[in-house]
Amino acid sequence: MPKATVDRFEEELAVLIVDGRQVTRPRAELPADVREGDVIDLDTGQVDTEATEELRAQVRKARRQTKKKQAPPGNFDL
Repeated sequence: MPKATVDRFEEELAVLIVDGRQVTRPRAELPADVREGDVIDLDTGQVDTEATEELRAQVRKARRQTKKKQAPPGNFDL
């Protein structure tokens, strides 16, 4: 079943990520309680709570790993 992740809302549009591409849909076509970061089952139009929680766990893990990495000592220009 195809899925999309809600990336953000822009006024009355929802920006979704589908297979790595950005797609817009009218916000009114999505469930009223949908939030940024939710995973939507495109066949049913409903939030896939299991997939959403799995995605959030992956994001939390990536954030923890990033925090553990420290910048090298010394001065440097970006």
